[in-house]
Amino acid sequence: MVLTNPHPRAASGGLMPPVALIATGLVIVYAALRLDGFDLLLDPVGWAMCAVGLSRLRDASLHPADPAGAAATTSMVFLSIVDLLIIGPAAPDTSLEQALDLAEKAGSLLAIWLIGEIVAGRLRLGGHASRAALLDVLRWTVAALGVAGMLAPYGYAGLPLAVTVAWFAALVVLVVVLYRSANLSCLNQP
Repeated sequence: MVLTNPHPRAASGGLMPPVALIATGLVIVYAALRLDGFDLLLDPVGWAMCAVGLSRLRDASLHPADPAGAAATTSMVFLSIVDLLIIGPAAPDTSLEQALDLAEKAGSLLAIWLIGEIVAGRLRLGGHASRAALLDVLRWTVAALGVAGMLAPYGYAGLPLAVTVAWFAALVVLVVVLYRSANLSCLNQP
């Protein structure tokens, strides 16, 4: 067992590798620990962790999607705050609440897709083509099933429960792949 942290970001002030920070943020966003209907794991905190992880991972010369991913996760912080303040733990009732709920769901799918794009691009450049391909498949699966799940309550999908279960399984596998990739040197170069 190594008692010192061999991770290069830890020496520069980071407690956790950027991709592990992103994966932890996604866990906070999509896990629910409820007390009287209120989710104690606040989505804005999870999205902020994703934004910080992407900013630590960012190198504009390395991947063109970096600024878009940072913008998507940062905007999700604010959108989830608005959603938390306006809708809260209740189901959306008014048209404004439904529009905010759909915007938050679509924004979160876009943010996950961009996170997958950025990390997969770094993995490809680092020589991890098979892991990058797996991440590509997972991000497309999460996005496609997420869109189907968003439309299910409006009568556009015949199997909403099956879609939700498959989406959640793909999201869990995506987070596991992110955690398992977190310590690769291609994702931790300053």
